[in-house]
Amino acid sequence: MAADDPRRLARQEERSAIAAARAERHVEQARLTHERHEKERNRIETEAAARLATAETVTQSASARRESVDGLIARVVQDEAKRKADRDRRYANRKAQQK
Repeated sequence: MAADDPRRLARQEERSAIAAARAERHVEQARLTHERHEKERNRIETEAAARLATAETVTQSASARRESVDGLIARVVQDEAKRKADRDRRYANRKAQQK
């Protein structure tokens, strides 16, 4: 068999073509896999950002509600103290008038 046998050369060329096609498929599969992973990562990052924004909004809302309730409680306490002070003053005035 000579090194330049046409059948052998044809088989080598066919094998080289098959290997090149296989390598191209692998490169394409790797590219597609990378794109899928990139899309998934972007989706997860977007979801995480949305959840973080929602959590911050809920926290701010809860804080605002808490401040509002604390303000209402403080006002009720002040109103109650004022009412008691007025009552005590009236009682003291009545006692002073009775003497």
